[in-house]
Amino acid sequence: MTQISLSPAGATAWPHPLRAAIVALLAGLALWPGAVGEITRSLMRDAYVGVAVFVFATLMLVYGGERLFGFDLGAYLKRRKRAQIPIAALLGMSPGCAGAIVVTSAYSAGNVSLGALVAALTGTMGDAAFLLIATRPLAAGVILPLSLVAGIVTGLVVDRFHKTHIPGRAGATCELGPRIGRIRRRDWLFAAIAAPGLALGLMDAFQVTPGPALAALGMAVGLAGMALILAVWLFSPMQAVSNPEDSPLSRAVEETAFITIWVLGAYLAYGYVEAFSGLDLAAMFATVAIAMPLIGTLIGFIPGCGPQILVATLYLNGIVPFSALIANAISNDGDALFPAIALNPRAALIATIYTSLPALIVGYGFHFLAPGFLN
Repeated sequence: MTQISLSPAGATAWPHPLRAAIVALLAGLALWPGAVGEITRSLMRDAYVGVAVFVFATLMLVYGGERLFGFDLGAYLKRRKRAQIPIAALLGMSPGCAGAIVVTSAYSAGNVSLGALVAALTGTMGDAAFLLIATRPLAAGVILPLSLVAGIVTGLVVDRFHKTHIPGRAGATCELGPRIGRIRRRDWLFAAIAAPGLALGLMDAFQVTPGPALAALGMAVGLAGMALILAVWLFSPMQAVSNPEDSPLSRAVEETAFITIWVLGAYLAYGYVEAFSGLDLAAMFATVAIAMPLIGTLIGFIPGCGPQILVATLYLNGIVPFSALIANAISNDGDALFPAIALNPRAALIATIYTSLPALIVGYGFHFLAPGFLN
């Protein structure tokens, strides 16, 4: 049997050379003298206190709830034929990519329809959902239900006109990721630093101006937390999705590190351009406002959650409009597109094309009917 794995069990504990190079580059930028170092350290602090701690808290609530209540929506897919599409869309809408990956694997096994696969991929926002829930819950409260409805409607339409199952690669299977096992010391340390970081993040959210001592503490906590995130990511066996058999704490630590790396990259790119180029990115994107939903949709074609997190980060910084964000949220398939391509590339291509249609409709609907909505 051919084994298709997102994160091979038994992945080495030694860092991947590319990750090591990225961490070394980030450390060098943070230690660089002058304006570059100051800007880098400030943005690292902002990325940790303003985003990472909230993502960690959200992940703990989600994964802790799953473990506490022991629910598994994926188990219903085989025996609930009539409810497959809404269940698949709901699995897709759940933050992260695990739900959509469950549906992807089920389709390749012939247990769900193509409409259910499209519903899951349309409904998912991937890891970018955690970022949005943690930082802009109002926007998340609009996007996630709309993605759910779009997924259900699109899935029903697809099943109405496309009734033939597309066979995948013979013998292919998919696993979510290697199991870490017991809770590690780094997990407890991560939680210990995140606790004061969350308090500082809440102060920032409520616009409480800290005194000099508290500002210094915030910088120290932010840099310590970011250093730990870089270390976790450097040695992480996870490449896409954590294993649901692991503890909620370990899963939250691994996925927070994965998400924060992309957030930090977006923060630094924006910060450096703003500080050193003199370019006004918001004004630049405003000149092509009519194309923004299309651009968001096209970025959604890129596999993985990184590009989608970048779009969400640009939205949080006021660079791209809500219409582009929601078009990207509906179009993107997150990390679920990786196993879809590995297990059934033809179905993955067709499903991705189908998800672009509601993305363009909803994105341009907001562009023309509510251009300033949540911007």
